[in-house]
Amino acid sequence: MMRTIKSIEISNAVEKLCADANYSLPSDVLESLKKNSEKETGIAKDIFNQIIKNAEIAENEKIPLCQDTGTANFFIKLGRDAQISGGNIYDAVNKGVVAGYEKNYLRKSIVSDPLERKNTGDNTPANIYVDIVEGDKIEITFMPKGGGSENAGALKMLEPSAGWEGVKDFVLKVVKDKSANACPPLVVGVGIGGDFASVGLSAKKALLRELDSHNQDDSYAAKEQELLKEINNLKIGPMGMGGRTTALAVFIEVKPAHIASLPVAVSIQCHSCRRKKIVL
Repeated sequence: MMRTIKSIEISNAVEKLCADANYSLPSDVLESLKKNSEKETGIAKDIFNQIIKNAEIAENEKIPLCQDTGTANFFIKLGRDAQISGGNIYDAVNKGVVAGYEKNYLRKSIVSDPLERKNTGDNTPANIYVDIVEGDKIEITFMPKGGGSENAGALKMLEPSAGWEGVKDFVLKVVKDKSANACPPLVVGVGIGGDFASVGLSAKKALLRELDSHNQDDSYAAKEQELLKEINNLKIGPMGMGGRTTALAVFIEVKPAHIASLPVAVSIQCHSCRRKKIVL
């Protein structure tokens, strides 16, 4: 039996998500920051304390965690038994973004053309990714992604013979070359497999996981920990000023691939790892 959800309900939910995600760090991120701060001394510890204090002020005063309130990314699980009345899901989400960014005084950062650079004035269009799933509900996860961390991402089509060592070397090079400009400590999403178009999305979806989670495949869970250890051994540290904690977590998402391909993508999130979910 079909369940009807009005498009205005989606827009209203998105409007709220835009504010909540930009004002409040997820509890798992805040706890990870506090836990990792205990490992640091000197400047690194001072930076951690400032990051944590910033999060507390943003939460209490309902102001953005960062002035860059990001590209609006929405990851939607649309139940096959849910139908939307009064409009389609893409229009509904974009209407919610317009309202959310305008009413809450969030910075609008989207330009309509990458070369002409004219701001759209309302932070749309959003990036909207929809997966059809079982059930009659709509799960909407919002991730505002800042430009600094987004610019630190990279993709490479490796030869299959490169194997895990080739993947690891690429990820470490990306972090070493770019992470200082991405406001560490980082969350690092790694996509492996798929094709050129899908591997970047896998890496970005990896950033949605809670920081105390791990890959369900034991082999890849071990690889996540291996990468995390080697990234932190780079000692880039919080805000690139040196220290033991360059990354809070590394997450790997894997897809089947062509026999001649080994695509790898890295998507980096800054210490302001913002995400928020709602189910309608």
